[in-house]
Amino acid sequence: MRVRRAPFRLRALRLLAGAALLGAAFSAAAQPSDVAVKAAFLSKFGSYVSWPGASGSGPINLCLVGADPFGRLLDDAVRGQHGGGRPLRLVRMNNADGAGGCHVAFVQGANPAVTGAMLGKLRGKAVLTVTDARAGGPQGMIHFVLHQGRVRFHVDDAGAARSGLSISSRLLGLALSVRQRG
Repeated sequence: MRVRRAPFRLRALRLLAGAALLGAAFSAAAQPSDVAVKAAFLSKFGSYVSWPGASGSGPINLCLVGADPFGRLLDDAVRGQHGGGRPLRLVRMNNADGAGGCHVAFVQGANPAVTGAMLGKLRGKAVLTVTDARAGGPQGMIHFVLHQGRVRFHVDDAGAARSGLSISSRLLGLALSVRQRG
């Protein structure tokens, strides 16, 4: 009994299609998630900001205010990091009441109104506020967005200036857009 094989072209096409699917699956698995990329950015932002009256010797407090979309990813990103030569300390808090001691605060409430209220409590304080477009609503001084499949961010340098912060031109140069100082 003779087994009939598919023509060479059909076998080659099937092989290429399988390789393409396998490659796409591998590529997607090898790419870090957008949450991991945001965690990496958060762990670096403190290196590019100057705070009023900062002595430069104490730790930079990176605070998660409200919801924590990062879990262990941010712990891993912060481990061993230094912000401009200063140790980085991660602090989680449920609300913005104690966030005045933060240098960088990722703010995400249960809904846009809660996020807005938390940002309101930090307005005018020397805290670099960071928000995420995925949560919708109000925006911090740095606001994460997905642009063309990549994690990017907008910077409100005018808002940072009102709070006495100075953001490095190197960080501003990476931003998708910058609201300039007045």
